[in-house]
Amino acid sequence: MSEGNHRVRAGIIGAGHMGRYHVAAYSELYHVDLVGVCDIDPKKTELAAAPFELPTYTDYHDLFGKVDVVSIAVPTHLHYPIARDVLEHGIHVLLEKPITPTLDEARDLFRIAGERDLVLHVGHVERFNGAVQEMKKIVDRPYLVESRRIGPWTGRINDAGVVLDLLIHDLDIVLNLVGGEVVKLDVQGRKIRSDFEDLVTVQMEFESGTLATMLASRVSEEKIRTLTVHQPKAYVFLDYSSQEIHIHRQAGSSSALTSQHLSYRQESIVERLFVHKGNPLKFEIQHFIEHAMDKSKHKLNTEQELRSLGLALEILAHLRDRQ
Repeated sequence: MSEGNHRVRAGIIGAGHMGRYHVAAYSELYHVDLVGVCDIDPKKTELAAAPFELPTYTDYHDLFGKVDVVSIAVPTHLHYPIARDVLEHGIHVLLEKPITPTLDEARDLFRIAGERDLVLHVGHVERFNGAVQEMKKIVDRPYLVESRRIGPWTGRINDAGVVLDLLIHDLDIVLNLVGGEVVKLDVQGRKIRSDFEDLVTVQMEFESGTLATMLASRVSEEKIRTLTVHQPKAYVFLDYSSQEIHIHRQAGSSSALTSQHLSYRQESIVERLFVHKGNPLKFEIQHFIEHAMDKSKHKLNTEQELRSLGLALEILAHLRDRQ
């Protein structure tokens, strides 16, 4: 990327479900020239590119020399070889989660990016949800965190289970909110519609004493994406889909005993926080490009970035041990 030239040339590798979202998000950025969309399936590239009249490619190597940054949204087992190749050709990479199927491959990609002074950004899009940004300012000494990420079966992901497909979002958020190490872990899961786990429950205890319970399902008829935090004097509810936060604070309680029954009433004050709502993926891509254009922002704590993947792989190991 030339100094003084603030227009960024971008490409998309992978034109499936997530790839199309990336195309739409990049197209809204005024300082980005979207060079083209690539997928081995020409029908997918045409579907993604046609609304924006973009060039299409079936070989990602054709993007080399034409782009400064790329988003990679291919099946997980292809993340490592493609991202490694792209990084080795001097291109900044936004790689959809999970970064790779193994920690060794992930660390190797960060090593390559570091050696070439490139940005490797992992697509934890929920970090850029406006409600999550506000949540970081609210959480204080939580003693219980609960997350639910459930939805109907789509069959869209066929090379991974619900842990790497959905739960990893919540692992990333909770690890960043609570901090510290996980000291106890209990996992239950089942295969329902695929050869991988489709339903998982996880209970964790952190060294701070915080308990976290998580449910992830891709075989439930209702779509729910919520996070609740119990902490001294407050109960905080976050809805990822609506990007809303409600804080419940106890105002008072009373009870009355009559000859027929005992009645109990608890009153609470509910605060509805103002959240700057927007497209989290667009915010994520803007963040990625900003760091790609400013070398002073390249540095990342690799181990911090890999915590959610490491914990997800540990959860999968627990599931295998139960089989």
